[in-house]
Amino acid sequence: MHRILLIFTLVILSCSMQESESDLLSRKNPDGFYGNKIVLEEYSSFKDLMSYSRNYLNKDVLITGEIVEVCPMRGCWINVKDNSSDIVIRIKVTDGMIVFPLSSKSKQVDIQGKFTRLNFTEQQAKNWKVHLAAEQGIVLKHEDIVLNESDLVEYRIVGESAQIYSYGCK
Repeated sequence: MHRILLIFTLVILSCSMQESESDLLSRKNPDGFYGNKIVLEEYSSFKDLMSYSRNYLNKDVLITGEIVEVCPMRGCWINVKDNSSDIVIRIKVTDGMIVFPLSSKSKQVDIQGKFTRLNFTEQQAKNWKVHLAAEQGIVLKHEDIVLNESDLVEYRIVGESAQIYSYGCK
């Protein structure tokens, strides 16, 4: 009986010692490794990814850049800006598998993952814009949205591995 009680207590304690998604989202110092180990060694340039996207589709890539935006709800995506241009790529991770802290904004990141392309219908693109606005606390009506051709396609990386650090401190 004592053995069962001891095992039960250890299980409860180990579960309660794991950080919640909310704790991870609110982490003050985001520096460190997230997800799987980064195994790629050669970085892909943002310019090459966007200019020659067909060559990279559904392939693992490694990029580096500045985190310019973090999903405010669950930390499930970040927008990363190239350090040498204005190109920004969204990094999406499986909800709960990696949680990017809100404090990681303006930090540097190395990301490894699969380069993908999303094609939206007009309705899907409008729904996506409404969703992104809602994450920012903004109410956006479908009828107020004006789409352009670039709104129907999004290139992104499905992130599997990340290292967040301060510029020059890797």
